[in-house]
Amino acid sequence: MSASVRSLAAISFLEKLIIPEGKMAGKPVKLASYQRQFICGALAPSVMIGCLSIGRGNGKTALSAGLALADVMGELTDQPKREVILAARNRDQAKIAFQFIVGFVEGLPDAEQELFTIRRGSKLEIEYNGNGGGLARCIAADGKSILGGAPTLAILDERAAWDRDKGDNLENAILSGLGKRDGRALIISTSAPDDANTFSRWLDEPPPGTYVQEHRPAFGLPADDLESLLIANPGSKEGIGSTAEWLVAQASRAIARGGSALSSFKNLNRNERVSTEDRSMLVTIDEYLAAEVAPDGLPPRDGPCVLGVDLGGSRSMSAAALYWPQTGRLEAIGTFPCKPGLADRGAADGVSGRYSEMQERGELTTMGDTTVPVGRWLADVVAMTDGQGIACIVGDRFRHAEFTEAMRAAGLERVPFIWRGFGWRDGAEDIERFRRALFEGMVKTQPSLLLRSAFGDAITLVDPAGNHKLAKARSLGRIDAAAASVIAVAEGARMVNRPSRKSRVAQWV
Repeated sequence: MSASVRSLAAISFLEKLIIPEGKMAGKPVKLASYQRQFICGALAPSVMIGCLSIGRGNGKTALSAGLALADVMGELTDQPKREVILAARNRDQAKIAFQFIVGFVEGLPDAEQELFTIRRGSKLEIEYNGNGGGLARCIAADGKSILGGAPTLAILDERAAWDRDKGDNLENAILSGLGKRDGRALIISTSAPDDANTFSRWLDEPPPGTYVQEHRPAFGLPADDLESLLIANPGSKEGIGSTAEWLVAQASRAIARGGSALSSFKNLNRNERVSTEDRSMLVTIDEYLAAEVAPDGLPPRDGPCVLGVDLGGSRSMSAAALYWPQTGRLEAIGTFPCKPGLADRGAADGVSGRYSEMQERGELTTMGDTTVPVGRWLADVVAMTDGQGIACIVGDRFRHAEFTEAMRAAGLERVPFIWRGFGWRDGAEDIERFRRALFEGMVKTQPSLLLRSAFGDAITLVDPAGNHKLAKARSLGRIDAAAASVIAVAEGARMVNRPSRKSRVAQWV
């Protein structure tokens, strides 16, 4: 059976099924356009693995169950004794998929139902005795791997949520058996919490023979942005899953609650790669955007200036933030080495042409070959103050030697240097001071794609005592400019709040 015929047969079969549960229960299945697109793409010629990433509530499990039943009944292949494996995160999730298949079977004509044997014991199996026979098994990814299987179709449901080691072992075992019978795998899930997850790697680095369909909006947009919500939830416009009004209402509640509630909403409903475990946003995008003003509305460069610096490594970004605490003005700039180019870096970091756009806006520069010459770079940053001078420089204490050499090379030996750590101790204080200054309107900056991107990727890890330290939401995220801004603003707040020393008047006796 050719792939084009196979996809048409799958679509025709699915739309003959009866929806077993939910608000549309009892009505025939009507596939949405994104579901048709995935079926055609995943069943296309030379495709062995189809990957679908989409927000929660868009019919992933129902689609998986329908395709499993189609293969069991011989609609997708003419091989006898077909074998379908539907693997889910745990037994409870596997049982949900199993019940969907059973519900579809119960909607078939009575003569077809008699050809099925349903086993609900320790094994969740559905056996079909017609058209050459077929068997569907619903298994949990947290159990033992299944070696020796020869599936004609394998469906990996909610792959991003699987246990890392057990999940990878099971996936390898399943995929290794596909070649025996020219089988194919469908990997369907919401986004993983980070780029290092196996499901993220399937999407970002698909090997030959892989079809990828990802419904993920651009990162850094407000959680209640309707247009991007509909990108992650295409079923909303076609009567599947949550309505647009419900999504916006849930987004508003998540924004109001903040913390893990907001992270969870972004991960599950907006299909973004945001971790939900012991993490919270440094600040939301809306909170940061409140600090942006038009260039002609920026406060002046008056008073002492604090320079916050986050030195990058051999391939990472170096960032600097200039903060004038008396007026609240904040400026930030980032710098990459020249090799590789910004276009290649953007592709590798999953941000497309964002770095090139930052360079066009004057927010990102390149310097050096494979490393940024720190001394020359620091001198260029200081020159941004137009000769007003730097009151102090704030940086990471673990880069002490590099800072000492850089300041000597830049002719800044006499400028006071303040060491700060990015761990729980110093980090918790600096983060709290930064947030307070931001919320009180003491941070003003012109529109900056560099800072928007950095704060969009910046989260905080929370220890049991409630202390925060800065971390990345994505393993490939660049939060250097946010880190530099946090330590600069925090030191500026301390500077303003220090009591001024009154000079003692000499008294002659």
